Amino acid sequence: MAVLSIFAFAASSLAQAERPNVIVFFTDDQGWADLGVQGILDDIKTPNIDRMAREGVRFTNGYSSSPQCTPSRAGLLSGQYQGRFGLDDNAYSPLSRDVMLLPQRLQRIGYTTGLVGKWHLELNRLSERWLKAHQPQLKPEPGVEAKIPFDELIDYFPQARGFDEVYFGYEQEWWINFDRKGNTFEEPRYVTTKDYRLDVVSEAALQFIDRNHEDPFFLYVPYYAPHVPMEATQKYLDRFPGDMPERRRYCLAMMSAVDDGVGSIMKRLEDHGIDENTLVFFLSDNGAPIKMTKEDKPISYKLGAWDGSLNGPLNGEKGMLAEGGIRVPFVAWWKSKIPGGQVIDDPVIALDISATVMGQTEKGVPGNADGVDLMPLMTKQVSELEERSLYWKFWTQRAVRKGKWKYLEVGDNTEFLFDLDSDIGESKNLANKYPELMDTFRKEVDAWTDGMQYPDRHAGKGRPQEAGQEAEWFQYYFGVTP
Repeated sequence: MAVLSIFAFAASSLAQAERPNVIVFFTDDQGWADLGVQGILDDIKTPNIDRMAREGVRFTNGYSSSPQCTPSRAGLLSGQYQGRFGLDDNAYSPLSRDVMLLPQRLQRIGYTTGLVGKWHLELNRLSERWLKAHQPQLKPEPGVEAKIPFDELIDYFPQARGFDEVYFGYEQEWWINFDRKGNTFEEPRYVTTKDYRLDVVSEAALQFIDRNHEDPFFLYVPYYAPHVPMEATQKYLDRFPGDMPERRRYCLAMMSAVDDGVGSIMKRLEDHGIDENTLVFFLSDNGAPIKMTKEDKPISYKLGAWDGSLNGPLNGEKGMLAEGGIRVPFVAWWKSKIPGGQVIDDPVIALDISATVMGQTEKGVPGNADGVDLMPLMTKQVSELEERSLYWKFWTQRAVRKGKWKYLEVGDNTEFLFDLDSDIGESKNLANKYPELMDTFRKEVDAWTDGMQYPDRHAGKGRPQEAGQEAEWFQYYFGVTP
């Protein structure tokens, strides 16, 4: 028995010693074209992220699990299709407290976990369904903004969802239990600062690493960029002179700030001697909100507008299950494990990140995971992933990606079939040419949808604004009115 105990302790110690640190960089509304290493645009400058991609893996068919902020974040952190627990779009927030998240899983096996940046899974004024079901008096009628008591809010903050250390916020107000000077606080608190929000995130991330580099950690860095409002300091704007739309200039400046932050964080790993044992991912939450015409509204306009980012050559934008809404920059790096210089075309999805991270621990991939462990592919143990279907549901849209094929539907009667290997821009609808394949996809997506909490695929029914927005998008990008 003593011998067994010694071996068990040794195995446990070995497993803990081999656990990688994990960092996930998650940008906000960054279009697929806006990464220098993609080789699509000349004006985007992201040398540090490009270096990470060249030293690791760049996925050309990387996807978010939703074309909108909140559900995409829920999918990333849970490793499950967010429809399984009913978070179909922003109005379905907050994320249920019953859902186990990646930081909670890692926290339970001894990781120190941290979030710096945007959370966006808390209860908020957009949480129409939750408010109606739980606190209807807070939102007595449409058009009245809910004023939610703090004791309701805090139960959905990140420290209640598996994060030990938090520095989360959006612009100038932050909820923190540590600061950028190295101090920690037993009780979290709100602070305000006029410092540039992207630099704040990078500085807080560096402080987290400085304090926690001696033991395994998980650091989630969701940058609030290039999402509106468009904000950049002169330092970053000066890097992009010349004639261009001002919203484009600000987007480039904001992404340059993100890239500087990524570079400083990667350098800090090296300074602490932990770069060999840190697994890093970089991706966006969804495609860019082009707003169809890329109108260059004044920078002072802070409501929904083009954020200056670009999706080309993809069709569509944020909010659509067209490629422009869900295909995103997607990079992985692990200096000692992942051979560099890889460009992988296998379709992958943000859900795979949780499975991949847990696959490197003694716990393994969770049984309820919808993603797969990408390490065998990234380390060249296998040449390709086993073919699988990836699914999406948003408003009245549904989609399936399997191999080269993409099935897309919107509303009751509008369907598309694309061969993405030859038609990345989704310009040739092959639905009429392959009726048997269409029937197979219909049955497959129906079966998948039945497993979601809200199986009614027409989630937008009774919400005219959304149905109208979809009609406008699909008329503009595909020439059809659903």
